[in-house]
Amino acid sequence: MKKLFILRHAKSSWDQPDLADFDRPLNHRGLIAAPFMGELIARKKYLPDVIISSPAKRARQTALLIKEAAGAAADIRYEERIYEASPQALKQIVSELDEDISSVMIVGHNPGIEGFIKYLTGRLEAMPTAALASIKLDLEKWSNLSSESGDLEEVVRPKEAMTSL
Repeated sequence: MKKLFILRHAKSSWDQPDLADFDRPLNHRGLIAAPFMGELIARKKYLPDVIISSPAKRARQTALLIKEAAGAAADIRYEERIYEASPQALKQIVSELDEDISSVMIVGHNPGIEGFIKYLTGRLEAMPTAALASIKLDLEKWSNLSSESGDLEEVVRPKEAMTSL
């Protein structure tokens, strides 16, 4: 049994129109939502063995804030292929994981992550910024990852979670 957490980066800033998309930082809302989601991840015991993030600035900031707020021991790895990744590219990245890893969190971007969730579970789920999908995979090896091999346990959207407290 493997566990996959898919997290969309928190809300980013558009204050500097000349800044490359890759270099956009989190905005004020993102700087609040990411730690909130980290605390929620800790409460739900959704702590991964490893965090693999897009190297885009907003994703790096999100991964770090999540890790810190959750008190997670997981290392953060940066994977260039996650930036602008298709569902197939995300499948390839996850399929290459070491088999001793039982849970992983991917921090990435839309539309790739929504497509990846649909590929794994057969369900189309809206993933606004800082949303987290928890997927249980009935697999012994990451390399056996295939279409609809996952069971979507939950999608946590920060706006909904903040209002339900």
